[in-house]
Amino acid sequence: MLAFDTVLSELARLFLWPVTLGVLLSFVYAVYCLGAFGIEWWQRRRDPSRALVLQPHAQASQEQMELVVLKQLEGVRLCSRVAPMLGLIATMIPMGPALVAVASGESQGVAQSLAPAFAAVIVALASASITFVVYTVRRRWLMRELVTLLDARDRLS
Repeated sequence: MLAFDTVLSELARLFLWPVTLGVLLSFVYAVYCLGAFGIEWWQRRRDPSRALVLQPHAQASQEQMELVVLKQLEGVRLCSRVAPMLGLIATMIPMGPALVAVASGESQGVAQSLAPAFAAVIVALASASITFVVYTVRRRWLMRELVTLLDARDRLS
């Protein structure tokens, strides 16, 4: 049984770097999305009636335009859902060594194990928060575009 626990522990420890990299990439992606969101907000503010995303697909079917909307939102939706999970994983992996350090009375080991863990979860939650806000507002914008284009098409018919 001890060998099985050791294998699981080592396997979990192998995930620390990829998960930490995922947290960092999600944060970079969230900042990028926030910048793109700001530009889109500015464009929509200048010309609120203009369809920015769906205009090239105005002659497509409603289902095809809905797929375009889903594709546009897919990245921020995934990031807002996956980033907290990555943050949790990045927090849980160092908890094993931290608990061992607590059991052996090494408070320095606890601090060394948990400081990066909590930093990772904070960055992951910041990423998720940013992308969730972007997702929510962009979804409203894109739905408004879709309704506007479909209403215009119905008026022409």
